[in-house]
Amino acid sequence: MKKFLVLLLALLTVIVLAACTANESAGEEEPDEGNDTEETGDDSTDEAGEGDGAGGENVLRLNNWEEPTSFNPSIGFDENSWKPLNNLMEGLTRLGDDSTPEPAMASDWDVSDDGTVYTFHLREDANWSNGDPVTAEDFVFAWQQLLDPETGSPAAFLAYFVEGGEAFNSGEGSAEDLGVTAVDEKTFEVELEDPTGFFLHVVTNPAFFPINQEVAEENPDWHAEADSFVSNGPFTLESWDHDSEMVFAKNEEYWDVDTVSLEEVHWAMVNDQNTQYQMFDTGDLDVAEIPAELSDELIDGDNVAIDEMGGLEFFRFNVEEEPFQNKKIRHAFALAVNRQEVTDFVVKNEVEPAYGFVSPGFTTPSGEDFRDANGDLVVSDPEEATRLLEEGMEEEGYDELPEVTLSYNTDDLNKAIAETMQSMISENLGVDVTLENTEWNVFLEDQKNLEHQFSRSSFLFDYGDPVNFLESFITDSSMNRTDWSNEEYDQLIADAKSEEDEERRWEYMYEAEQLLAEEMPILPLRYYNQVFVEADGVSGIVRHPVGYFDLKYAEKE
Repeated sequence: MKKFLVLLLALLTVIVLAACTANESAGEEEPDEGNDTEETGDDSTDEAGEGDGAGGENVLRLNNWEEPTSFNPSIGFDENSWKPLNNLMEGLTRLGDDSTPEPAMASDWDVSDDGTVYTFHLREDANWSNGDPVTAEDFVFAWQQLLDPETGSPAAFLAYFVEGGEAFNSGEGSAEDLGVTAVDEKTFEVELEDPTGFFLHVVTNPAFFPINQEVAEENPDWHAEADSFVSNGPFTLESWDHDSEMVFAKNEEYWDVDTVSLEEVHWAMVNDQNTQYQMFDTGDLDVAEIPAELSDELIDGDNVAIDEMGGLEFFRFNVEEEPFQNKKIRHAFALAVNRQEVTDFVVKNEVEPAYGFVSPGFTTPSGEDFRDANGDLVVSDPEEATRLLEEGMEEEGYDELPEVTLSYNTDDLNKAIAETMQSMISENLGVDVTLENTEWNVFLEDQKNLEHQFSRSSFLFDYGDPVNFLESFITDSSMNRTDWSNEEYDQLIADAKSEEDEERRWEYMYEAEQLLAEEMPILPLRYYNQVFVEADGVSGIVRHPVGYFDLKYAEKE
């Protein structure tokens, strides 16, 4: 243990001295994956709170870390796309300041007695930024595009709740068979495969935003540049200097424009934790993340916001690559990692270690938290880890464990975590682990192609129900990326998505998470939170535990 603590001190020293490299992209996944970061800088500012536009007032400067993958709602399945997009556009419902769905493009809706048909009534004053009315056909067009297999949307699975959605997306159905109908210009009807009590939360996700059909048919690349982009949310895309900066302006066509206080939002794209904090320190950003090495110094400050976030940092085992085809060896690695020490000494910022897979914050029908109800499923136990490793090696006939490589996407914190895990596995199991890192886009592609043996991942919830995470590991899910397949697990998830009795539905999810822990295709490490330091005068930024942050109510004095 002395050796381990010495290593921790060395790691922290390296982090302080080293120049940061890249942070990652969300939404899906990766806060990053999802996917996590916030917010813009503007070099024209002389001091915090002053700058160009709107007479120097009510201009918020945030950092988006990286260029959005796409502002096409069905394509940009990551936090760097959906976070700004959530402020440019709006779906049928929108998360309110209490993080529950409230009317947005739809002023109200009706639900059939059996819970399978939703009829949304769109606002008469819901318009696009070019003055066109937002119509039911815009929603039909967008949802068909989301599920069209030719689109190749990574978010399509979110719409499998819709009648015919999975069949269409898999090439076995057609757009005509989808349960989406424009009853008239302002009435949009959705038929679901099964009753889905959290459907109003699902459709707050940017994947379900409408697309101006007329604009998109005239220019399929409408979403790629500021001068062709049309929005229906609180802000418009005034300018977009790719890989450098975006500027949003208040959308005067927005139905609730009087609620919007900010005149402009400037987004920088600085993919470096230390640099973005330095920009905050000099007044070039109004909001910044706190680098881990500054956490002890800054975390208790009056201008620090700490909010819950539904998400998990974890590591995937490729179960088709040696030695991780063996369940006991996977368990040994999971039990060899001391999560509490990783969160306390490396990540910091008051994050919590993950002893399960579903993050805290989901309330069961009985009023408990899912995490409390299902308990600790993955603990740290070096002695048990050693025993399981020995048994697994004996089962596989190994005299020596095959070489193990842990892959992660380039980032100083990711590196520190990987090196700490490397040390723990060496100390507790006597196994030498090789580390490799690549930039995010290369890393993600390799992970999707199952080219990693043991690799870092993260997940941010797309909507407010535990099944959103658990469904990621069904057979053939694009989010699985472990090659693990289990028929019992697949059935539990199918049952959890179709069961009408809420108590029984949650029981299916408990059982699914327990089975995930028994099989251990992934190693949970820590839950996410949101920790930001804000400049004086900044208020009203709403950060949802599940969902994308909202600037509709933000102010800058």
